[in-house]
Amino acid sequence: MDLLFVLAGIIALLILILKKINPMLSLLIVSVLTGLMLGLPLQKVMTSITNGIGSTLGGMVMVLALGAMVGKLAEDSGAAKKIVFVLIRIFGVQHIQWAVLLTGILVGIPLFYNAGFVVLIPLVFTIATAVKLPKLYVGIPMAAALSVTHGFLPPHPGPVALASIFHADIGKTLIYGLILSIPIAIVAGVFFPRTIIKIPAGVKSTADLDLKEEDGLPSALKSFIIALSPIFFIAAGTVGAALNINSLANHIFGFIADPTAALMLAIIITLIIQDTAVEKAMESCAEGVKSIAMIILIIAAGGAFKQILVDSGIGGQVKELTANMNVSPLFLGWLIAAALRVILGSATVAALTASGMVIPFVAAGASAELMVLAVGAGSLMFSHVNDTGFWMFKEYFNLTLKETFKTWTMMESLISVLGLGGVLLLNYFI
Repeated sequence: MDLLFVLAGIIALLILILKKINPMLSLLIVSVLTGLMLGLPLQKVMTSITNGIGSTLGGMVMVLALGAMVGKLAEDSGAAKKIVFVLIRIFGVQHIQWAVLLTGILVGIPLFYNAGFVVLIPLVFTIATAVKLPKLYVGIPMAAALSVTHGFLPPHPGPVALASIFHADIGKTLIYGLILSIPIAIVAGVFFPRTIIKIPAGVKSTADLDLKEEDGLPSALKSFIIALSPIFFIAAGTVGAALNINSLANHIFGFIADPTAALMLAIIITLIIQDTAVEKAMESCAEGVKSIAMIILIIAAGGAFKQILVDSGIGGQVKELTANMNVSPLFLGWLIAAALRVILGSATVAALTASGMVIPFVAAGASAELMVLAVGAGSLMFSHVNDTGFWMFKEYFNLTLKETFKTWTMMESLISVLGLGGVLLLNYFI
């Protein structure tokens, strides 16, 4: 019966979202309603909401804020654009998709999805026109790369929030995410568009690429340092700590592996090497945080809903219901997130809602880091008309609904399914 109440809460959440009610407010309203339907006293409902917000934001709010600052500095300094020009020159016309794909991954690490999309889409269109290729042929690699980083890699909001909820190691999550992201991005971003988009014979071999690089961009070395330093610190710290060299080294590696410390160091390095005045850089940092304020509030409200589900014991019921099923808990985490994604649209809301149901699987021994990736993969499944990303892709590329389903929706679903397969494969070997 309690599962029916949860379903009723999810339906109520869908209705509120369809009525254009702010997702944060929708989640808070549904948290109260679901808690009451599940038999929690009103005082307990409010206590659970407060605890859920505190426990979710406590471990991640600075990571999200500092990550937004790094991304905005990379955008405003021109580092993101410089990376595009460098990679295009390296790969050339013959391998233009690979250049755009790698650009999307490198730019997508510090920039959140929407920001990365807006920054790269004009350059994608310029490249497509210059090499006389369909915009989608060049654009899908960029979208796939950004989607993969959004779903699998810290410091993006979804993975960071899930890592906080599941008490997963951010460094391990990042390393596992990178192992998954690159091959998945290649399949969805390079090979997938080649199967659905026909290219006239001889176009790629005869076209010349003449991109006019803007003045005032930072050097290539500075651009790559700005974009990749957070990932370098987290990964290096995690690997270094695992080597267990000595006590002092372990303390140092443990410090730089902490995502808050890694991002703080990345900002300091960026301020030192970039040519922008400190005052202007601080304005960029402030704007970066402002741009994700609503995302942080949505995650906070999602944490409240998660806590309602946890305190009501619904996760335990899900676990009992699936106890006799010979199915991996990682698959169940992916399936629950995928179902919620199809229903609710927002990947972040779907992932946070699913987390409250799958926490018992982590407590029972499932890898917390792989559960982050499994739920993250599920939250990308079958993006359609209730997802803002669907409409952004449709309008920028001037597609019909049918064409958007054939390209964007199929690409997202492919990433989701491949992500599940990759998680299950990793679980077998580690």
